[in-house]
Amino acid sequence: MTAPAAAAPADAAGNWVERVAPAFARPYLRLARLDRPIGSWLLLIPCWWSVALAARTLRADGLSPDFPAALAYIVLFALGAVAMRGAGCTWNDILDRDIDGKVERTRSRPLPSGQVSLIAAFAFLAMQALVGLLVLLCLPRFAQVTALSSLGIVAVYPLMKRVIWIPQAVLGLCFSWGALMGFAALMQALPPAALLLYAGSILWVIGYDTIYAHQDRADDEVVGVKSSARLFAQATRPWLAGFYAGAALLIAAAVAAAGGGIFAYAGAALFAAHLAWQVARLDIDDPALCLKLFRSNRDAGLVLFAGFVLQALVG
Repeated sequence: MTAPAAAAPADAAGNWVERVAPAFARPYLRLARLDRPIGSWLLLIPCWWSVALAARTLRADGLSPDFPAALAYIVLFALGAVAMRGAGCTWNDILDRDIDGKVERTRSRPLPSGQVSLIAAFAFLAMQALVGLLVLLCLPRFAQVTALSSLGIVAVYPLMKRVIWIPQAVLGLCFSWGALMGFAALMQALPPAALLLYAGSILWVIGYDTIYAHQDRADDEVVGVKSSARLFAQATRPWLAGFYAGAALLIAAAVAAAGGGIFAYAGAALFAAHLAWQVARLDIDDPALCLKLFRSNRDAGLVLFAGFVLQALVG
């Protein structure tokens, strides 16, 4: 019996996987969401924030950061983010394979469409987890323990949409964990700046994933899946403004706790301005715009990272 043809989701059509990847590999690359790298960026960016802000904290304390080590961690976190985001998406699709088949945007995913078997999906999950483990073994012991502490949250996140009305909050706990990792690796400690950065990132994730969830609001209602988009509905804009304002304030507080600095504050201000632009532009009934605003958070995060890097370099 011939396997079903590999079809790309509507919001991933025309990407590099469709253009250049071998046909046999495409379903697995889609399972890991390598056709949509925005998720890897959003998982990675808090890690990069953390490395740069940890370096700034050390300089503010009169210590000299190990910049070669910091650069190595930036590379390692990039590899780890791609591997673990892929593993997380694979695990999510394994648990959601029945729900995904009932939702227009997700029914062409590899598992519900039959392009990948359940056994093959588990094997692929194990391969990606192994890559993550190899990255983990390159980190200091304190960072290893910090990273492993997130696994329980990561494992239960895909189930939360069946249980609570804001599963985005649990996603925030998962996707923001990197805000702790740079401090854990470079300082082998979690000072107040790390905890404030983590809290700010959680609110940022809740905000941008609420925007993303509005693409599926109607389908989620039909299949009974909970989300902040359904909960907030037409009141999303003020809620989004609140989450983003909280994120901006907590990140500014993290900068202050790390020793401040004009470049770090400038990055935080530009980040806040970008979030305000998203709130102003939001139209929850325009799925294409929601996707565009969601994706724009990569640029917002990189602007903040640039401010942190400059501050770490100049002291």
